[in-house]
Amino acid sequence: MATTVLTPQQMCTMFLAGAKELEAHKDHINELNVFPVPDGDTGMNMTLTIMSAAKEVYALKEPNMQDFCKAVSSGSLRGARGNSGVILSQLFRGFTKVAKTYEELDAAVIAAGCEKATETAYKAVMQPKEGTILTVAKAVSEKATACVRKGETDIEVILTELIAGAKVALDKTPELLPVLKEAGVVDSGGAGLVCVLEGMLAGLQGKGIVFSAETAEEEKKAETEKRSAEKFKYLYHTSIAMLLEKEMNHHEEAVIKKYIDAVGDTCAYTIEGRIVNMSLNTNDPGMVIQKALKYGELIDVVVENRRQKKSAKTKETVKSEPKEEKAATEKNEETAQNRVIDVSAGISKDNGFVQISVGDGMTEIFKSLGVDVIVEGGQTMNPSTEDILKAVEIVKAPVVYVFPNNKNVIMAAEQAAKISKEKQVVVVPTKTVTQGITAMISYVEGASVEENKEAMLSDIQNVKTGEVTYSVRDTSIDGTEIHQGDYMGIGDKGILSVGRNISDVVIGMLDKMATADAEVVSIYYGKDVTKEDADKIKELVESKYPEVDVELAYGGQPIYYYIISAE
Repeated sequence: MATTVLTPQQMCTMFLAGAKELEAHKDHINELNVFPVPDGDTGMNMTLTIMSAAKEVYALKEPNMQDFCKAVSSGSLRGARGNSGVILSQLFRGFTKVAKTYEELDAAVIAAGCEKATETAYKAVMQPKEGTILTVAKAVSEKATACVRKGETDIEVILTELIAGAKVALDKTPELLPVLKEAGVVDSGGAGLVCVLEGMLAGLQGKGIVFSAETAEEEKKAETEKRSAEKFKYLYHTSIAMLLEKEMNHHEEAVIKKYIDAVGDTCAYTIEGRIVNMSLNTNDPGMVIQKALKYGELIDVVVENRRQKKSAKTKETVKSEPKEEKAATEKNEETAQNRVIDVSAGISKDNGFVQISVGDGMTEIFKSLGVDVIVEGGQTMNPSTEDILKAVEIVKAPVVYVFPNNKNVIMAAEQAAKISKEKQVVVVPTKTVTQGITAMISYVEGASVEENKEAMLSDIQNVKTGEVTYSVRDTSIDGTEIHQGDYMGIGDKGILSVGRNISDVVIGMLDKMATADAEVVSIYYGKDVTKEDADKIKELVESKYPEVDVELAYGGQPIYYYIISAE
């Protein structure tokens, strides 16, 4: 028998099945990201967004349509993270604006809801681009309208048609965005939307993946697990300095780099002439040492048990802390579980500041500049709208400036500003932590909000940023061939340099950043870089650009070996 209307209970079942289908394919969606960096997380962002709403839907006992719509809209808006997650939340918000006024949904209401969803999502994006999730959503709404016009009333048939239309649009995204075509992928956000629709159809047919309270709780913790799951997968941190018998050619260097990547993680590898420095987490340091001996003689070897080191550090801290400091530490540890760290003195003031950042060094830098709250995240894990709202609430000021420091966090910050009712939230659309630092320096006490924001926006335009990380797969971007394990220098608008030697990549990146015109270059080195290696990079930059003041500071950021700004 055909299904011509959907009840609130059916909508709950379908939505939960859609959430589970997306969750099941999140890793595949992550891999569709154009840039082959180790922090590609579209799938994770969309999953955490929809799971935030799914938990509220699951908690409904005997829902009516209005209850269902409120749970979906509110849950996804607050849980939204990353541009893809924010757009997904806006799609849900638009659909529920229509659906909440009905007790049951028929074909005409579904079509109207899809049209409103697309309209709402497009309006939420300042400069909408075709070839993205927006294009796929538009195809869905157009297909829904076409089904109604031809008189189709069977919801199962309509959903099947919507999925087919979405897949056609998804397959065409590389033709609309050349960067997708060059990388050989379709749009990851669009792929995520297709997963949701397929899950909803399966839920209607009684074939969807079962959603449980335990699953909801697991997804609630997914953000923390992503950062900590690998923490002790490899027990020993191993650092090796060695002198090569002879300088390596590109092929030999690629072989040993691939070997190191295969036996551990968090790898840092630098080579200068015949001197090699490497550090990694592994379960068999002896095997790594034996491999190194085949290429030359060891200068220095350090092997640390990561679990014992953490335990000893924790015991020492607890033992030595005064009661007041211990209480503050416990407070920060508690809030850190929510990715929000209060670094203020708790003093009321006129204006407060929230920065999105990661790395203990970066936290100290922002604290010294007067930042009140740090939301952990950015490149490695985009914070949610709710995370940013929590941070704003902590600040004891009626006006709170928020610095996203990542283009994929700006929309979540702006969404938080719209939701916040108690305070004036001013989002300064910084795209990098270096812009966030400059914006803080630009703040003038006593100036108006408009004057400060204008000054900040003006000053951050003069900041050029480059970040050095490594590639997780082979690909091609902007005509540049990139191989797995290559170091990459990524600038404000794309890939600037690629290579197997990190020093060459840094200099190549700086050359493209027009550093010769800069007055100051600031280098922030990550948690996987030694101070000795960072000093060498600083000396190299000073030698290359003798007229430029070069500053070095510990950032402690993961994944990105160096974050460098030129002003």
